[in-house]
Formats: sequence, structure tokens, C-alpha cells
Amino acid sequence: MNFTRENVLQVLGNITEPDLKKDIVSANLIEIVELSETSISLSVLISNPALHARKRMQEAIEFNLHRFFGESIKINCTIKGMPTESRQAQRKVLPDVKNIIAIASGKGGVGKSTLAANLAGGLLKSGYSVGIIDADIYGPSIPTMFDVLNERPTMVEIDGESKINPIESHGIKLLSIGFFTDQDNAVVWRGPMASKALTQMITDAHWGELDFLLIDLPPGTGDIHLSLLQTLPLDGVVIISTPQEVALADARRGVNMFKLDSLKVPVIGIVENMAWFTPAELPENRYYIFGRDGAKNLAEGMGVPFLGAIPLVQSVREAGDAGRPAVYQDNTPSSRAFSELVINFINELNKLKRAKIK
Repeated sequence: MNFTRENVLQVLGNITEPDLKKDIVSANLIEIVELSETSISLSVLISNPALHARKRMQEAIEFNLHRFFGESIKINCTIKGMPTESRQAQRKVLPDVKNIIAIASGKGGVGKSTLAANLAGGLLKSGYSVGIIDADIYGPSIPTMFDVLNERPTMVEIDGESKINPIESHGIKLLSIGFFTDQDNAVVWRGPMASKALTQMITDAHWGELDFLLIDLPPGTGDIHLSLLQTLPLDGVVIISTPQEVALADARRGVNMFKLDSLKVPVIGIVENMAWFTPAELPENRYYIFGRDGAKNLAEGMGVPFLGAIPLVQSVREAGDAGRPAVYQDNTPSSRAFSELVINFINELNKLKRAKIK
């Protein structure tokens, strides 16, 4: 069958971009259409850069083109995530939140949720209004760290819509997947199901006016991250790692993920957790049991700011288990380290904002 660019676009106009609720032609998502006698080559942008979303779009394009032009037509289709700037222009998510910051790690068990809780507490002490989304669906820790393990969010009516009302603890608004699941039962979800649940905590909740909303991401660099990040116009990300090489390799991958063209999320800096061990009876002693300055050297090597080092002390663990983050303690080595981290974080975020204005 003969085909032209016009009738190819006519067929593609029947395909809707699910997040933008527009067809891919009128939304200007088709970058390239090249035709030969036996083939159609095209490149299409979508809002969600995750693998499952790209696969669904590719299947829809191939199905519609084959149905109209015949199965013998060869289709070369490239699906790419929409650049960050385009996504931000297309959607208005959480307009009353001034700064949306992801807390990420390439590896589990490095203290990501501990950092999120204490960064939030430090920002609150500095006079900012703060919320946390605990997006770690496989190991939600925020309910324990804020002593709200048995709490359940209520619903509130906002402008005629029913919204989830976040739990509040120590002056910080909280939503966690842990509020909606049984603590003793494993959460077994496929990627799209998890992504939908996390998106609901963003778009179906009443966060109100906040200076900072911190997103405690799952560990790793997977499909869930991409799905979640495309929903939010992130202002930056903080990467946390421990000093040993196995964690640094994963942290390096995390930094590189956020630098992808489809994401382009500014890396505010890297934090080194468990930087040294200080026993309570020898508060001035430092034992570098996981290695020394690993994350600091990684930051310097990748041209990323180093935000600070957090010692491995018993009080940090005890404070998290007790539901009161260590940053609230008075003049301890850990609270001083977290307070310094907050200052460095704010300074680096302000530098990024000034650079964007220029």
C-alpha cells in the first residue's frame, strides 16, 4: 500500500500519550518520520521513560501502523523519554511545594532513610516546612523513624476532591507505603503496580504549602525510579554512600542515572554515611572500619559537591528506632554532623538555583 508522511501521521494521531492525555501528534511528540518503499522509521518521545511505558507505546505504534498499512511494512521505532524541561512544561505537579528533592542510593543498607529523616529534621529546625514521601516500597523505614508505625492516613476534601491527608510527626508531613501495608507481610509488586502506588502518594495527597518535599527512593537504579521521576519535576537529588568500594560503585551508577538525558536531575551532592566508628566511651576516637574518604573522593572525581560525612555511632541507630531522628539531639557528634550537612545542602542547592537563573 502506498503511504505518505501525512497518512502516517493521521494513523499515529489515534495513539494517546497516557500521562499527557493527548495524541502523540498534537502533543508534538514525534521527532522523526522517515519513509522508504517498504519501511517506516520514526522516533517518538513519551513522558514516562520507564521500560514498561516505552514498550507499551512501541506496541501501540506498531499495531496501528501494521493494521493500516499491512503486516509486510517494516517499522523501525525508537521510543525515548521526554527531556526534563519538556516534562516540566507539560505538567504542573505540586505547585505549592518550593523544592522537591530525591534522596537516593545505588545500594541498600547505606542509611538512605536515616539521611532523609535527619535532613528533614534539620531543615525543620532551620525554619523550613518539610514533608517526606517514603517511596522505598520494599523496605519502608520512615514510619518507624518517626514513631508513627501504627498510624493510618485519613482523607480530606480539597476543592471537591478527596485527597490523602499525610501523617504529621515532629512537625514533618509523612506518607509511606508502610502506612498502607501490613508490617509483617512482604510487598510483592510488579514495577507498574509499584509505580502507580507511588504516583498516588504524590498526586492524590494534600501536601499543601511546603518549602521542601523529600523523596526517599528505593535503593538501586531501576524502572521504578524512572517511573517515579517522570511524575515529579525534581529540583535535585542527594546521593548517599558508605566508604567501601562495593557501595561506591553503586553510588557512581546512581549519579550517572540522574545525569541521563531523559532525566537531567541536578546532583546536589554526595553524603558519606558510616564514615568512621566512634564508641560512646571514646567520643574523640575515630576508627575507619569501612575505609576512609571513599565517598568524598568519589564526589571529587565526578565533579559533584561533597555534602559531609556522618559517623557510625550507636545513638543514630537508637534515635531512629525510638522514632526521634538524631538531629534533634543536643550537641552530640551525630547531631552536629547532620546540622553541618543541612547547611552544606542549602548552600549547594542555592548555588544550583543561581546557576539556573544565569
